[in-house]
Amino acid sequence: MNKFDQFVKHKLKAKYYIRYADDFVFLSENKEWLEGKIVETKQFLKKELELELHPKKVSVKTLSRGIDFLGYIIFPHHKVLRTKTKKRMFKKLSEKYQDLKSGKIKKESFEQSLQSYLGILKHCDGWGIEKELRKIFISKDVQ
Repeated sequence: MNKFDQFVKHKLKAKYYIRYADDFVFLSENKEWLEGKIVETKQFLKKELELELHPKKVSVKTLSRGIDFLGYIIFPHHKVLRTKTKKRMFKKLSEKYQDLKSGKIKKESFEQSLQSYLGILKHCDGWGIEKELRKIFISKDVQ
């Protein structure tokens, strides 16, 4: 993806660009500039890297509506966990909890998963979700 980073920096001249692995965001005050860069970006990715943009994951919107990036919705002054991510987190932990109760996994395995999810919540305004997780999954039987 270094080739893509160089393209964004030197050809598109994007001032505000964020990338993690194959997820990326361009920020600009100019909506027309952003819309114009979509076509150039698609062409570069297809021709140079044999990649395609996911049609449902390309959008131009105001920062005040939040940016959906890496499982979070990022606003100018805070970020929250994406609803889909929260649901997946609770589903996976519920499954692990059932495996713990049935003896399929050890307490340490469940604890590692729980701590991993609690760590994710430290990167956003997730104290309410953390409180909920602790209420459901940290009980006398798990400790």
